[in-house]
Amino acid sequence: MTESRPLVRPTIARLPACPPGLGLGSLPAALGVEQVVSLGLNEGTEPPFPAALEAIAAGISSVNRYSARGSRELVEALARFHHVSQDEVFVSAGADAAIGYVCQACLDPGDEAIVPWPSFPSFVRDTERRDAVPVLVPLNEWSIGVDDLLEAVTPRTRLVFIATPNNPTGLALDQRDALRLARSLPDDVLLVVDEAYFHYLEPDDRFDAIEDVFRTGRPTLVLRTFSKLYGLAGLRVGYGIGSAVVVDAMRRVQRGYDVGALSQAAALASLGDATEVIRRRKANHLAIDSLAALLARHGLDPLGESRGNFVLARVGADATRVAAALEALGIMVQNGAPFGAPGTLRITAGTSDDLEALDSALTAVFSSG
Repeated sequence: MTESRPLVRPTIARLPACPPGLGLGSLPAALGVEQVVSLGLNEGTEPPFPAALEAIAAGISSVNRYSARGSRELVEALARFHHVSQDEVFVSAGADAAIGYVCQACLDPGDEAIVPWPSFPSFVRDTERRDAVPVLVPLNEWSIGVDDLLEAVTPRTRLVFIATPNNPTGLALDQRDALRLARSLPDDVLLVVDEAYFHYLEPDDRFDAIEDVFRTGRPTLVLRTFSKLYGLAGLRVGYGIGSAVVVDAMRRVQRGYDVGALSQAAALASLGDATEVIRRRKANHLAIDSLAALLARHGLDPLGESRGNFVLARVGADATRVAAALEALGIMVQNGAPFGAPGTLRITAGTSDDLEALDSALTAVFSSG
C-alpha cells in the first residue's frame, strides 16, 4: 500500500494563516466600543471622487451582468493617460493582485526575488507561493540601499521588488538611486516598482518609474492603485504599466473577470481630475504633519519624513501591547512586525476627528501604564 499524499502542498504550511476578518460595520460590537477608527490600513480619508460616486450609482442596476473581461475600457483609458500601448497596461483587483500575477508569470520553483526589508509582505508571500525564494536585503538606516540590492543578484534572480514610498517606512527612494538600480540590473531581471503611494508625492522632485525607467525600454513593471488617494480601497482596482511580454504573460494567468464592473466604472471616472488630486495631496501633507506631531507629543518616535499617507512610529518592545490596548479602545493601527519592523506601529494619517480620537486613546493607554 502506497503512502497517501497530503491534500495540499507542504510548502504552503510556511505561509501565515489568513482567517477571515470583520468589516468596520461589525467591529464595534465585537470590540465592545461605540465606534472604530481605522488607522491601520492606509486607506484614503475621503470618499471616492464625485464623478466616481456618480458612476457607481449609475452602474448599480447592472451588477447582474459580468464586468468587461480584462477591463478593456479602463486599459484603453490608462494607455491614453500614460501615453503607452494597450499591450503595456495591466488592470487587476488592486496592485496587490498584480504582485501575485507577476510572480506567477515570472517565477519557477527555486528562482529568487530580491526584496528590501522591511517592506510590503506580499513581495515575500507571493514569491513563496511559487516555491521560489525571497532574498531579504535589510534596509540601510531604514532606507533602500541600491548597492546592497545589486550585491544580492545571482544567476537565479528573476525579480527585484522595490516600493517607493516604501511601506511601512514611508520613505521614498531618491531618483538618482532608483535610476542607478534600474541601469545596473541584468536584462533578464524584471524590476517591479510598487508606486501605490505615488500620488502623494510632489511632482517637482518625485521619482516616476513610468517616465524615468519604463520609457527607457528597461524590463520593468510599475504598479499603481486607485485604493489610496482616489478613495476606492473597497472596490479593489489597481494597475500596472510594464513590458508587453510581461503584461501578456500576466494576462494569461489572470482570472477572466478579476475587476468588477463598478470598480472599472469608478476608476474610469476618477482619471483626469487633476484638481482633486492636487487638493487631496495637499490635505494629506497637513494630516501627516499633524500625526507626526501628535505621536511625538506622546513620546513616540516618528520615522523621518513620510511621503505616503502614514507614519511609522518607533515604539520599542511594547509595540504589540500598545497596538492591542489601542484596539481595545476602538483605534485600529498596524503592528510593524508582519512588515519586518518589530517594535513599530504604522499609523495612517486620518481626519481631524480620527486624530483627536487617537490622541485621547494614547493618553489613556500611557496614563494607565
